[in-house]
Amino acid sequence: MTRGRHALVVGAGSGIGRTVAKRLANEGHVVSLAGRRAAPLETVASEIASEGGEAFVLADFDVADDGSALGDGIDRAVAHFGEIAVLINSAGEAPSAPFEKTSLEVWNHVIGLNLTGTFLTIQAALPSLLRAGNGRIVNIASTAGLIGYPYVAAYCASKHGVVGLTRALALELARTDVTVNAVCPGFTDTPLLENAVETITGKTGRTTDEARASLARSNPQGRLVSAEEVADTVLWLVGTQATAITGQAIAVAGGEVMVG
Repeated sequence: MTRGRHALVVGAGSGIGRTVAKRLANEGHVVSLAGRRAAPLETVASEIASEGGEAFVLADFDVADDGSALGDGIDRAVAHFGEIAVLINSAGEAPSAPFEKTSLEVWNHVIGLNLTGTFLTIQAALPSLLRAGNGRIVNIASTAGLIGYPYVAAYCASKHGVVGLTRALALELARTDVTVNAVCPGFTDTPLLENAVETITGKTGRTTDEARASLARSNPQGRLVSAEEVADTVLWLVGTQATAITGQAIAVAGGEVMVG
């Protein structure tokens, strides 16, 4: 049986990254699962194997590292499954605080993880993507990369940066066969959203259901986005039908954002 194309999913242990990794595996890709903690990655790998797919766990993959650990991780993934044809950057955090209470430490951490980590991962993986042919880079950004939200200044800045990086790199690579796009989900039903819900309940006294409903109201459809809907968009972008799509920031947000 011929193996499918090799996809590296960063931040594959939970949330959108986990869902994307499983969808790619279900569609025939072999998937390298990258993240800092082994346990959740091993769980995802077991789920993929139980459904007939192949996965390789890359633990201790810290995108906020200086790049040396990333390079070693890329080398191990390539040695296991061959050249990387698809790169999904899904690692990220979104701590909440008023701007005047956002410390430089928090600011640097969020920018380092969400933006610099994306830069370092792409830089480490790009030679392999170019060798693989028809390479696909998809950065999981956010509607926070297209508009502003209060109390998450560092997160908004980092995701705006990811969108800018996506657009710049897409133009640099336009004469190659590598495309670069960003997917920008609105409030999505993942563990990251649960952190936001906890913050709201802790600061306002609302119930969990009330907090979730307040986030869902930002979506004109009146609901939270599902991780599966985000994965559907990623799956389209990495396929052959999206060859002419590059440099785009695609909002998956029920109409919340009308610009791309």
